[in-house]
Amino acid sequence: MIAKISETLEPINLQGGWPTPRLHPTKEIEAASSALFRQKDVQQSLRYGPELGSSNFRGAIADWLTESYAPKAGSVVSERVAITNGASNGLACVLQKFSDPCYTQGVWMVEPTYFLACPIFRDAGLGGKIFGVPEGKDGIDLEYLGNRLREVDENTLLPMEPRKTVEGGYPKIYRHIVYIIPTFSNPSGGTMSVESRKGLIELARKHDALVVSDDVYDVLRWPTLEGETLEKVGTCTPRLVDIDRNLEGFSAWGNTLSNGSFSKIVAPGIRAGWVEAMPALISAMGTVGATVSGGCQAHFASLVVEKMLSSGALSSHIQKTLIPTYRTRWLSMTKAIRKHLYPLGVRIVGDEGETVGKIAGGFFLYLSFKGCSASGPTIAKTALEKYNVKIAPGGIFSVPDDPESKIRGEDTYLHGARLCWAWNEEVVLVDGIERIAKAILDASK
Repeated sequence: MIAKISETLEPINLQGGWPTPRLHPTKEIEAASSALFRQKDVQQSLRYGPELGSSNFRGAIADWLTESYAPKAGSVVSERVAITNGASNGLACVLQKFSDPCYTQGVWMVEPTYFLACPIFRDAGLGGKIFGVPEGKDGIDLEYLGNRLREVDENTLLPMEPRKTVEGGYPKIYRHIVYIIPTFSNPSGGTMSVESRKGLIELARKHDALVVSDDVYDVLRWPTLEGETLEKVGTCTPRLVDIDRNLEGFSAWGNTLSNGSFSKIVAPGIRAGWVEAMPALISAMGTVGATVSGGCQAHFASLVVEKMLSSGALSSHIQKTLIPTYRTRWLSMTKAIRKHLYPLGVRIVGDEGETVGKIAGGFFLYLSFKGCSASGPTIAKTALEKYNVKIAPGGIFSVPDDPESKIRGEDTYLHGARLCWAWNEEVVLVDGIERIAKAILDASK
């Protein structure tokens, strides 16, 4: 029987994936808002916004993405960018325009997965077609995905036509949707290699799939070795959208879409984001029904963020505040894990011990409890009920619509938990790890 929560312990939440409110750039947001309202044409700015977002903001994002990623395929242009009110809304709008409950045969989610995306797929009428794909050692098990895509396609009764027709305003419907967070993944923290990204795009082209890539953590990156700089260890892995347009044989519609958000780098409540894809796909995004009716779905917020982006305030906030803070927290957490948890059989998934020339980033890391005497769920329960520390147990990261997902996870992610360093200060993170160590010892008795 697990003891009740100790009244002497303050709660520590290592589960929630939110940025600390003190890191929100309130002064910069205030300055940007004031600058907006000092404009002589501010009344015009408060009208319905252009469906795809203001041309100035789309151009500013394109320039920022070009600077951030230096894509080998060439500069990002504004015609590749549409404004959303965040990554969740971006995914929902993409599904409204480019999927069809009748024609789209599968949604493929890498497991462990960001489970809160599942209701968005269900809302699009794709319930019953949501499947898991093992993550594997390199971001995704391409062999498994390829076999399953072929199996589904071969067993689909043909001919089959979309109910959403070209005449009805749907110029392109994809047969499959693949959902992935390829860089600093939520929840695993892993990053796909370039070769796996190329392999995924080749599969997508073969099976008429749209790969929706949540690229919300990419710019939050730092060297794992103290004293090293990003200039020394290299830039972020190329995004899927950049690889797609640089590979021979790309189509006018493309097979990838980058889903971005300012939630993690400005504030969740700002509700502004963007999608990037081939210009034909982006143009069609402007015909989503809610956007045609109401204009840009993040118009006012986007005008504020545009000021921050154009002035350099956002880039400065990322480089001078977010990255140093998150890097310090990540270092504190990983050092505490190696000191207090590694002797108990715990490991950070993907940790090979080598730090030179490596890059970390995002919000999350994933622990494996396979080397412990107690099970992952028991450890998570003991940590919460006896030591008042909340972690995200592996069971919540299965694909709930796929009954085989948890079976596949029995040897991998179900034996672990996700931890987030973005919310708590260093001293709290270390305290939380020490409590988890105590919970492991108690749960192993």
